[in-house]
Amino acid sequence: MTNDNTTPVAVITGASRGLGAALAHGLAQAGWRLVLDARTAADLDAAAAELGRLTTVVAIPGDVVDDDHRAVLAAAADRLGGADLLVNNASVLGGSPLPALATFPLPALLETFEVNALAPLALTQLLLPQLRRSPSGGAVLNVSSDAAVEAYPGWGGYGAAKAALDHAGRVLAIEEPGVRVWSVDPGEMRTRLYQQAAPGEDITHLPPPETVVPHLLGLLRSRPASGRYVAAELPAVEAVAR
Repeated sequence: MTNDNTTPVAVITGASRGLGAALAHGLAQAGWRLVLDARTAADLDAAAAELGRLTTVVAIPGDVVDDDHRAVLAAAADRLGGADLLVNNASVLGGSPLPALATFPLPALLETFEVNALAPLALTQLLLPQLRRSPSGGAVLNVSSDAAVEAYPGWGGYGAAKAALDHAGRVLAIEEPGVRVWSVDPGEMRTRLYQQAAPGEDITHLPPPETVVPHLLGLLRSRPASGRYVAAELPAVEAVAR
């Protein structure tokens, strides 16, 4: 297990299952120390217990929309020496099945933008001082979607929120040239979130989120310019150089 302050620190939201949990496992295997967040404490504790056999893990249940919770995440990363990577992965759809824009309940639409766009930007603001001083060069990885650039029926609220996050990332990259800011479309995956988007649909043919992780690790190793990427088009590696 890695416990010293010379190894990098990643903050990952929505890390109890799906892509967040899979990426946390990949980074743990590479020796990264982790600050993890999720709304379901039991699921987060189970994930942290497994990851704790590989690396230092600080698991903090809570809602990333909550100001105090974000502050606790930032403080936890600071105690480990400062975040080198922020992964804004936590997401909500706004309804299941996906509602059309014409009848999208406004409270649910507000939550969709809060979780998918506003909260990631707010957490980024808190962690920027740490990312700026990262010895390896800090980075923000915003998990996006093809729904942010393509128009699909039912995906209007989620897609618009992800598009807002993408654009905020592009602006942030210009304003913070010393920090990499990536938006990555991971592609369709066999996750609970996707099943909620298509209740009753057979999604067993979709790849599990673990298949995306090597491409995200490749992104961290190659450190391309800030921008928007499709995971499948990124180089795939099984480990990240510290």
